[in-house]
Amino acid sequence: MPFINSKITVKVSDEKKEVIKAKLGEAVQLIGKPESFLMVGFEDEYCLYFAGEKLEKGAFVSVDLYGTASSSACSGMTARICEIYSEELGIPGNHIYVEYRSTKDWGWNGRNF
Repeated sequence: MPFINSKITVKVSDEKKEVIKAKLGEAVQLIGKPESFLMVGFEDEYCLYFAGEKLEKGAFVSVDLYGTASSSACSGMTARICEIYSEELGIPGNHIYVEYRSTKDWGWNGRNF
């Protein structure tokens, strides 16, 4: 039950969102989660500052998880997220932050897992 939300400084077309969503669907397996429960959100044209400077191209990606993933799995996922956003949006890896949050309580369809 992961949710991947991206705050991105550039405008992202619907076609590009579909491509990124599909690539994230494959990548989520790196943290042991199925694409069948993956939810993805995009907030494009988002204003981000890094090291005191406004970013022309940057992203903050939040990965929320039901349960946990190992540090090595998260490291692999971070590498893949940076590759995807670099390939698809031209955002350099040094302008991407990736956050991981885990929870033991996650609700869906009127109940909790």
